[in-house]
Amino acid sequence: MSVKDQVLEIIKASPAPVTAGEVEKLSGLERKAVDKAFTELKKENAIVSPIRCKWEAAVK
Repeated sequence: MSVKDQVLEIIKASPAPVTAGEVEKLSGLERKAVDKAFTELKKENAIVSPIRCKWEAAVK
C-alpha cells in the first residue's frame, strides 16, 4: 500500500476532519511523506477542506 493510500484510509476512517499532524501521529509516517501525500490527494480532489487546515475525504 502506498503512502498516499495509507493517508487516504486514515482520513476516511476519521470521524472528524484531520490535520496533517494528526495523520502523521496516527500513521507513524514521516511528516514529509504525509505532506507529499496530502499534496497529491488535493490535486486529485480526493480530499477537501471544510475547515481551515483540516481535511476530510471528498467521498466517504
